[in-house]
Amino acid sequence: MSSLKSGVLTLGDAMITLNPQQTGPLRFVNHFERKVGGAELNFAIGCARLGMRVKWLSRLGNDEFGKVIYNFARGEGVDMGDVAFVNGHPTSLNFKEIRDDGSGKTFYYRHQSPILTLEPEDITEKMFNGIDLVHLTGVFLAIDPRNIHIAKRVMDFARKKDIRVSFDPNIRLKLWSIEEARAVYSEVFPYVDILLTGLDEIKSITGNDSEVFLAEFAKENNIEQLVIKDGEHGSKLYTKGRWHKKEAFPVTPVDTVGAGDGYDAGYIYGYLHDLSIEERLTFANAVGAIVTTVSGDNEGLPYLDEVLPFIHNEIVIER
Repeated sequence: MSSLKSGVLTLGDAMITLNPQQTGPLRFVNHFERKVGGAELNFAIGCARLGMRVKWLSRLGNDEFGKVIYNFARGEGVDMGDVAFVNGHPTSLNFKEIRDDGSGKTFYYRHQSPILTLEPEDITEKMFNGIDLVHLTGVFLAIDPRNIHIAKRVMDFARKKDIRVSFDPNIRLKLWSIEEARAVYSEVFPYVDILLTGLDEIKSITGNDSEVFLAEFAKENNIEQLVIKDGEHGSKLYTKGRWHKKEAFPVTPVDTVGAGDGYDAGYIYGYLHDLSIEERLTFANAVGAIVTTVSGDNEGLPYLDEVLPFIHNEIVIER
């Protein structure tokens, strides 16, 4: 089975993440480690490491940080042909704060993000050549209300070309309110074939997390596959009138950032490579678990030859 048979397209913002080298309030932190992050870019990197062809559509500031992101993603094997540098819009940043008890905060600096220069007319039919699935997230939609028009144009092209659409709500309440998110998601759900969401997340969106309610929600929105991620409790899938469940792999988490993005990449890999439902959930759970064993936004995203031994032997990847 060739892992290169499937093409994936995703779009969204990316950021330079600055991680503190000591704990405590940021005003007392003098040294940071520079990393690259962003939900959609993490997903793209996850797909590339699993051997899929993946195209990332974005805009970066024409600055040093923009070049860092571009070179990093290109080095991971992500198709950067539809990424452009723009002037007057600095590459987005976020600073992490970690307290002594392990708790933390994230401070975003993404005003005038380069992604704001992306317009609906920038989305062309040619971009979808060789694409089998489009993946969108709620982060892109939360950055600016106008982005729904770009997302709809992407999804319209996908529908026209019979390309599947997956969506992860990935709620960011620092960027918008839950009421704003619900209103926009209601416009997106009818286009979605595969919805990948956390259990708490779907409850925030719909107000209910019971299986009976969620099954009806999927039917009403014609969502073919409703995937619920639930961390250490595993994940489950509602499709064709039935729920399917798979337990999580036992690991000791170091950092859960990026685990959801990794799970998404793992599930999409399984879907596009015709794995059975049980195999698909197992594979996605494994990718998500591996991610949590490494600190960082995307450092823990595994390669295909790391996932399969982990599944068969339930071993923790050592790097």
